[in-house]
Amino acid sequence: MASIVLIHGAYQGGWIWQQVARRLTEAGHTVLSPTLDGCAERAHQMRAGITTETHADEIVQLLHYYDLKDVVLAATSSGGMVMARAAQEARERIGRLAFVDALALLDGEKIRDIVTRPAAIETDLGVGPSKEDAEGRLLTDLDPELRSWTAERFTLQPKAVFYQPVNLKTFWDETWDASVVYCSGAANPGEAHIRRTCDKLSGKWHVLDTGHYPMLTMPDETATIIANG
Repeated sequence: MASIVLIHGAYQGGWIWQQVARRLTEAGHTVLSPTLDGCAERAHQMRAGITTETHADEIVQLLHYYDLKDVVLAATSSGGMVMARAAQEARERIGRLAFVDALALLDGEKIRDIVTRPAAIETDLGVGPSKEDAEGRLLTDLDPELRSWTAERFTLQPKAVFYQPVNLKTFWDETWDASVVYCSGAANPGEAHIRRTCDKLSGKWHVLDTGHYPMLTMPDETATIIANG
C-alpha cells in the first residue's frame, strides 16, 4: 500500500479530495490531503508573501515530519505547480507523480501565461471567482446540489501564485514516474498544456470525459489512476 498526498488547486482546500481520499483509504492506502496556507479553512491566514514556493515547502515539511518515503503525490489545477516544486525539493522521498488536469509550468512561467481570463474578484492579496461565477462557469458540469456545495467552499487564492513565475530549476531535468490526466470537458489548462506535461515527463496518458473537477464527478476513476498510475 502507498503513502499518498493529495494537493488541491486554486480556490480549493483539502476538502475537495474527500471522496477520492475515502476510496483510497478504504483500499488500504495512507492518505493526507492538506489545505495550503491562505486557502479554505486557512483563509484567515491570507497575507502577502504566499507563493507557489511557500506552498510547496509546506508539502516538503509534511513529508519530512510524517517521515514519508516512496510517496505518491497527486495534484490538480494550480496544485500541479506546487507538486512539481515539492518533488524537486524532496526528490528522495518521491515515488510517483499524478497530474490530475493540473498545471505544470516550466521554470519562469506563471499561471497568467496559461490562464488569462481575469478573475471576478481580485484584491491586493487574493484572486478568485464570485459564487455566481463559480456556479455559472467553473462548475457547470456538476449536479445542482454538488455545484452549490462546492461554490460555497471556494475561497480566494493567494495572488502571487497567479502572478509570480515558478522556480523549477531542476524538475524538468529529472526522470519521474508520472501519470497525466486530461479532462476533456475542461477549458483550462487545456489539452495542449496537459499533453506538453505528458510528453516532457514520458508519462502515462489518461483521459477522463468530465470537467476540471474529476475528484468530484468521477471519484472512482480518479482514485484508481492515483493509486495505480
